[in-house]
Amino acid sequence: MLNLKKSVKRRRSPATPLMTSSRFADRALAFKSIAGFWTFYLATVLLRALLGPEAASAMKLRIVNAAIGVLLTVLIYLALRFFARDGSVRRMVSVAAIATLPAALILSVVSLQMVIFNEDTAPQSKITTQEGVAIVQQGSNLRIVKENGNELEVNLPPVSEIIGKKIWQLVADGSVTWYFLFAAWCAIYIAMTQQQRARMTERRLAEAETAAHAAQVRALRYQVNPHFLFNTLNSLSSLVMSGRADRAEEMLLKLSNFFRSSLSIDPLADVTLGEEIALQRLYLEIERVRFPDRLDVEIDVPKRFADIRVPALILQPLVENAIKYGVSATRDKVRLAIAARPLDGGRLQIDVTNSLAEVAGDEVPPPMPSHEGTGLGLSNVCQRLDAHYGGRADCRFGPIPGGYQVSIAIPINDDEEE
Repeated sequence: MLNLKKSVKRRRSPATPLMTSSRFADRALAFKSIAGFWTFYLATVLLRALLGPEAASAMKLRIVNAAIGVLLTVLIYLALRFFARDGSVRRMVSVAAIATLPAALILSVVSLQMVIFNEDTAPQSKITTQEGVAIVQQGSNLRIVKENGNELEVNLPPVSEIIGKKIWQLVADGSVTWYFLFAAWCAIYIAMTQQQRARMTERRLAEAETAAHAAQVRALRYQVNPHFLFNTLNSLSSLVMSGRADRAEEMLLKLSNFFRSSLSIDPLADVTLGEEIALQRLYLEIERVRFPDRLDVEIDVPKRFADIRVPALILQPLVENAIKYGVSATRDKVRLAIAARPLDGGRLQIDVTNSLAEVAGDEVPPPMPSHEGTGLGLSNVCQRLDAHYGGRADCRFGPIPGGYQVSIAIPINDDEEE
């Protein structure tokens, strides 16, 4: 079995917070904002209630309103996570604008019901004016007692009757007030999530820049690898000594083209998949001169994928490993294949496979020797994919029947970062 590493495993790039597939990855942030928002609301309205009469009754009403408001805000958060999961600001604003309507209506109706209930259960209250007149109220009954003991009793219409006559107007007025209160929380929550996404994007860009610089150093090491240069120059010498000057000249041209193309690439800028494949073709053409009878190259990348943007030199370590641990490790013919195919969810999978070439008849190909590697190439590729795409990229590798395969999956369109 042909191995690129001693330890056989498959790896998936870890997901980044807020970009993970978990629908409620930001629940801690949401619940903290809900608790802080309604605590501030309760503190302000209770302070105001303490300045007026019947403070205890008013406090009880406000606390109940705040508790129901917390529950409704949690439901709004759930609506945002279910119907605006992609994190788009426009979609979140639209969902918030719609979800706050029923929440405001419910809280307005509940508040009116609480006022009616509070009237029926309210204790007797008494106010004495500077002139010595006492005003005693209990529910809808109002008594005015003068200093001389004369008393005037007035039975006011019950609050439920007053509310019933203007129910729709009161519900509408209350709904507008509560709507803007819920909208204020939505604005705070959306701003906090977008700020966190912006910080994460900046961190990922910094990681991607660091990984790109590291990839450039590794790529230059591959390109100026003394072992690679020694074997290439040795092959050139053999061609010249055997009188095949035309082949030697061809190899020199391919070597110069490879160095010119690879060294001119900006590691911080993406390239098209077509450009990346073209660079790998140059590298493989040089290796085919070294291993004319042992290396069979197959590249199956449809033209419709040629303009897809990929990180520069993302395939170089994979192809280098395939040559080092595949072709160089055996005297048999090895097939190195690069293939691309679409996946569900708007992603593209690129496979780099090295395997023993098939033999005629029913003969079973001999097993390939196992070689221990450091894993730097595969680790570099997986880290760069994770830094560049987050949890939307995938990096897997492991043995297959008769060989070894590395598969990477990347988003075809990277607009989700916007």
